[in-house]
Amino acid sequence: MNKFEQLGLNESLLLAIKDLGFESPSEVQEKAIPLLLEKDTDIVALAQTGTGKTAAFGFPLIQKINPENRDTQALILSPTRELCLQITNEIKLYSKYIKGLNTVAIYGGASITEQASHIRRGAQIIVATPGRMQDMINRNMVNIKNINYCILDEADEMLNMGFYEDITAILSDTPKEKSTWLFSATMPQEVARIAKDFMRKPLEITVGHKNSGNENVSHEFYLVSARDRYAALKRLADANPDIFSVIFCRTKRDTQAVAEKLIEDGYSAAALHGDLSQAQRDGVMKSFRGRQIQMLVATDVAARGIDVDDITHVINYQLPDEVETYTHRSGRTGRAGKSGTSLVIITKSELRKISQIERIIKMKFEEKPIPSGIEICQIQLFHLANRIKDVEVDHEIDAYLPAIEEVLKDIPKEELIKKMVSVEFNRFINYYKKSSDLSSDGGTRRESGTIPTDGAVRFFINIGSRDNFDWMTLKDFLKETLDLGRDDVFKVDVKEGFSFFNTDASLAPKVMEVLNAFSLQGRKINVEISKNEGGGGNSRRRDHNGRGGERRSGGGGGFRGERSSRDGRSGGKDRRSGGDRKFEVRKSGDGERRGRRNEGGDSNGFFDKAKRSRRS
Repeated sequence: MNKFEQLGLNESLLLAIKDLGFESPSEVQEKAIPLLLEKDTDIVALAQTGTGKTAAFGFPLIQKINPENRDTQALILSPTRELCLQITNEIKLYSKYIKGLNTVAIYGGASITEQASHIRRGAQIIVATPGRMQDMINRNMVNIKNINYCILDEADEMLNMGFYEDITAILSDTPKEKSTWLFSATMPQEVARIAKDFMRKPLEITVGHKNSGNENVSHEFYLVSARDRYAALKRLADANPDIFSVIFCRTKRDTQAVAEKLIEDGYSAAALHGDLSQAQRDGVMKSFRGRQIQMLVATDVAARGIDVDDITHVINYQLPDEVETYTHRSGRTGRAGKSGTSLVIITKSELRKISQIERIIKMKFEEKPIPSGIEICQIQLFHLANRIKDVEVDHEIDAYLPAIEEVLKDIPKEELIKKMVSVEFNRFINYYKKSSDLSSDGGTRRESGTIPTDGAVRFFINIGSRDNFDWMTLKDFLKETLDLGRDDVFKVDVKEGFSFFNTDASLAPKVMEVLNAFSLQGRKINVEISKNEGGGGNSRRRDHNGRGGERRSGGGGGFRGERSSRDGRSGGKDRRSGGDRKFEVRKSGDGERRGRRNEGGDSNGFFDKAKRSRRS
């Protein structure tokens, strides 16, 4: 791939790029930058969210601006306040070595007179939301009649939000001879109409296919009955202890209700919707970026413009009314070359929408069952074991060790391990050991390539994300090591310290023989046939595009039996059991309030079984 030095950028930009740590341009940057630097032209660039579009238009724009002329030379329109501020900050970083170049953001929710004052002092580049921009034009607070460049970023989102009239009015106030650069993830009719009415023979740049989905994102759907939708959401969260996700609902009411249920059940969650004040919205986003919130429940409008790195999952609690909107939802994960997972919880009546979305994103969904209770317990158990292994010891505890050792001196090592883990784990297994299957049957799509239940074997392997694997790299590793074809390894689920994958039953002997004799960087690989139901069942089919679901490890999260109560709550109903369990409130060692459910029962030997299955 070409380096930035080969794209024609000047020395000032190359210095800024070096400071930012950029090494190689993305595909849209590689295609757009030389073209925009070479000549003044109109372009339509189609690329998914998170592919580096800001730099694709930002670098050439900065190089073309005359910093000695303090008049406004360029206007960038973006759909939301968050994206407006993000673009402004990035343009400022890119132009840090160019003296005299000023970029000003104008958006609703802030002082319009203060923003006008910044423009009067000189702003060669204005980044604006359509509504505030039109307001300032109407008040004669800004002059864009002589600009040279107009950029429409996330054009389809702006039009979906109802800004068509504002955009056309703004464009009508700009000179005809300017260059217009339109960047969009999809190309609906409204975007095509803008291109036809306000652009002159635009050149087209397409990264991937028109309206297609991000290839780094795997797509899964889970079929449940309507009454089990929320319970399914909780299980998907529990099956991914380090989840960092955006959960989409259709309405503000559902968004608030789901967030409140998650908070009451002990998850670190928050709602983001149009009824929040700007201060509340800013507070939620600050907490989410800082990973104090792991599950952000949002409406489509409120989530537009969110640009947060390393989101592991997008969860469609409800599918959008317009299937094209799914592309934007799933684009929140799998950014900057990283892999991610988009999950859809649906009922039988919504199955037809899956096929519609597949045609738009040009990718296949994998149908999966809601994780069983025993599978979730196994995942959480190993997550807990890894947390214990990796915890940093505060040596202030050393003074108390003699007394602690005296209390525990008569307990054998194996028994002590079981007791220590059971302190955290009993609550979890007591909830899930009698849980019923949530996956709906009878609605499965039957397609060519479907694997019958007795034709697939699910394996457990003792490597995972802590070994620098995600679902793509593990799948490639397995195919290469076992010398298998593209579709011979499927349903790859990567957890923190272990993973699951499926093969046809005929390949099981080869898998066991080859991998159990294999070492990875001096570590012996252990593979066993999984005891959980993650690979079987009537509601599963082959992953047509060879993708599984990545589970990336990350900050926060952890064992769902004990979660931080972010909103200050310390009690409430335990919705897992459906009844009232009392919460005992105490202060933990780090001063964080936690809600702890009453303990009881034993691990039913599960820890013994799981420990044996993880031999290395």
